[in-house]
Amino acid sequence: MSAGQYTPGTGGQPEPGPDKNYQAERAGGTAAPNQGRAGAPTGPAPTSPVTSGPAASQPAAVEPRVTRAGVVWAAVVAALVLLILLIVFILQNQDLVLVRFLGFEGAVPLGMALFIASVTGGVLVAVAGGARILQLRANARRARTGQRR
Repeated sequence: MSAGQYTPGTGGQPEPGPDKNYQAERAGGTAAPNQGRAGAPTGPAPTSPVTSGPAASQPAAVEPRVTRAGVVWAAVVAALVLLILLIVFILQNQDLVLVRFLGFEGAVPLGMALFIASVTGGVLVAVAGGARILQLRANARRARTGQRR
């Protein structure tokens, strides 16, 4: 075996053949698949370790696929964590505050007032975004019908 070649698991030594004789293999007793090529080991081809169980039937480099169900599951988990944090925030901010809006006046817990304000802001952003999406779809539809003519 030349310098730099490595056979896994044997400390760099070639594995013995069925008759436990290294010299017989090198002399041609059992031909190795790579024998005769320049720089190729003269012993038997290295074997991969045998594994059992479910990992043996699956390739090692397979990436898990991202599915819609997985994305929905992750979104639900993230929403639940956010909801739990929101509940904790509301429960920790129970001080009553006076809120005035368009002539209406009332005492509301601080956490609930901030929650109502954030939801209202989210609804306004969603309405504006939805209007823009409808506008872009109408423009795209007009462009498609103009190309067909």
